[in-house]
Amino acid sequence: MRLYHSRFWVTRIAWHSVERAALLASMMVAIILLTGCSAPQLTQSQIAVDIAVDGNHQQVNLPAGSTVEEALSAAALTLGPLDRTEPPLYTVLTEGAALRLIRVREEFKIEQVDIPFEHQRLRNESMPEGETRLVQSGLNGIQEMTYRRVFEDELEVSNSVVKTVVVREATPEIVMVGSQAPFASFPIPGRLAYLLAGNAWLIDGSTDNRRPIVTTGDLDGRVFALSPDGKWLLYSRTSEEDGIINTLWAARLDTEVGEEALVVNLGAQNVIHYAGWRPGLSYVISYSTVEERASAPGWQANNDLNLIALTDDGQVKALPVQLETNMGGTYGWWGMNFSWSPDGLTLAYTRPDGLGLMERGGGSLISLMDVLPLQTRADWAWVPGLAWSPDGTMLYSVDHVSQPGVASPEESPLFDLTAMPLEGGLPIHLVSQVGMFAYPVSSPLQEHLSGEQSHQVAYLQAIFPTQSDSSRYRLNVIDRDGSNRQTLFPPEGSPGIDPQSQWGVWSPMTLEDSGNYAMAIIYQNNLWLVDMISGSARQITGDDLVSRVDWR
Repeated sequence: MRLYHSRFWVTRIAWHSVERAALLASMMVAIILLTGCSAPQLTQSQIAVDIAVDGNHQQVNLPAGSTVEEALSAAALTLGPLDRTEPPLYTVLTEGAALRLIRVREEFKIEQVDIPFEHQRLRNESMPEGETRLVQSGLNGIQEMTYRRVFEDELEVSNSVVKTVVVREATPEIVMVGSQAPFASFPIPGRLAYLLAGNAWLIDGSTDNRRPIVTTGDLDGRVFALSPDGKWLLYSRTSEEDGIINTLWAARLDTEVGEEALVVNLGAQNVIHYAGWRPGLSYVISYSTVEERASAPGWQANNDLNLIALTDDGQVKALPVQLETNMGGTYGWWGMNFSWSPDGLTLAYTRPDGLGLMERGGGSLISLMDVLPLQTRADWAWVPGLAWSPDGTMLYSVDHVSQPGVASPEESPLFDLTAMPLEGGLPIHLVSQVGMFAYPVSSPLQEHLSGEQSHQVAYLQAIFPTQSDSSRYRLNVIDRDGSNRQTLFPPEGSPGIDPQSQWGVWSPMTLEDSGNYAMAIIYQNNLWLVDMISGSARQITGDDLVSRVDWR
C-alpha cells in the first residue's frame, strides 16, 4: 500500500509538471503573438519629404503622421514673423510630400504727391461783361502717401496705400468774371458787407463800388457782423479739424483798393449761435461756444459768454469770462443768443424758455419774460428773435402763445410780436400771429420836424401764421407802439421771403436819392434794398448766392 501510494504521488507530481510546462508554452505563444501585433508602434515607418526654401531643396525623413511644422523643425528651419508655408503648418504630410517655405518681408515708402487746386469763377456785375480778374492765385496742396510693399521670396506681390496725410491744403484759384450789370447803380450811406458763395464782399459808398474782402471760400455764415464804426468785419470759417466746427476771424476793411486786407485769427472756435461787437468800446468782441457732438444737431451748447479785445493793428487779448458754462434752461442743449444794448452797457439774452438781462459785470442772468418752449419734435429748438430799441429802453421779441384746445401747450402754432419795457411794466402785445421766425429789427432813431425822436420796428410776417415753421414771410414795419402797420415787400403775388435770423438790416442813415431809410434784405438769395416808406425795392446782386448782410 505504501508503495502504491508513493507511486501515486510521484505520478501526480509528474502530471502537474507536464501541465505547467504546457501552460508556460501557451503563454509564450500568446506573448509572441501579442508582441508581433504591436511591433509597428515600436518601430514606426519613415516618410521622405522635400522642402523648397531660399531657392534650394532639402530632403528630410520623418515618422509617418508628421506635420509641416514638425518637418521644418526637423530641418532646423526657422520662420520669420511674416513667413508662410504651402501647405499650412498644421497639414499632416504623406510619403513624397513637397512643401514650400516662403520668405515674406515688407517695406514702407513715403511719397509726396500734389493735390490739384480748384478753379473757381465768381460772377461780378460791377465788371464789364467778359472781363476777368484774378482774385486769388491757385496753389497745389501736398499730400504724403505711405505705401506698404510686400515681397515673397524677393518678388513684390503687393503695393498698397496704408496712410495718407495732407501736409498742405490746396488753395483754390479764384477768377472774377464780369457780367453785364442789369441793375442801375446808386449811392448808399456807409459800408454794406455781404456774404456771397463763402466769400465776403463790401459795397462802399455806391452800389457800383464793390470789392471782395475775404476770398477763402469757406465762410459759413454763422457769424457775419461789421464793427460799429464799419472798419472791421467779424466772421466765422468752417474747419476740417476733428472736434472743431468753425473758427472766428476778423478782417480790416479800411484798405485801399488792391491792397490785401489785414486778417486776424481771433483764437475762438465752435461759435454757432452768437458772436458780436460790443458797442461803445474799442473793438471788444463777445461770443458763445458749443462742444461738437456726433449726434444731431452736431453740438452741445455751453451757453457761456466770452470777451476778447482786438487792437487797431490786429492784436488779440482775452478778457475775463462773463458767463461760465451752464445748462441754459429748457432745451439748453441747443444754445442761447445775446444782444448788446446800443450803449454797450447792458447785455440781453434769449433762449427757448425766455429772455432777460445779464447782470452787469457778468456771472448771473435776470429773467424778464418767460416764454412757452416750443416742442418741435425734431433735432432743433426754437429761440425767439431779439432786438433793442435804438434808445435802449425797450426789447422786442416774439412770444409763444398757447392755443385753446391744443392737447400740449408747447405745440401751439401761435406766435405774437411783443415789446418788453425795461423801465418797468409788463410785456406789451404789438402784433398777433406773426410766426415763429418774425425776427424783429429796430430802425435808427428818427427825428421829426417837431423835434420828437421815434423809431420803427421791421419784422417778418408769416404768410401762413399757423404753419410758420414752413411758411414764407413778408417784410412788415410798424411804429414803436405797434401802430401804422404796413406790408412793404415783396409785392402781392410774388414768392415770399425765406426767413433767417440775419434776414435784413436797416441803413445807418437815409438814402441820398430818396431821403428815406432803407433796409438791405436777402430775397431769393440776392441782395435787395427796400425803401421803408414807399416800399420800392431795388435789386443789387444777381448771383443768387448771397446768404448774409450787414450795414454800418
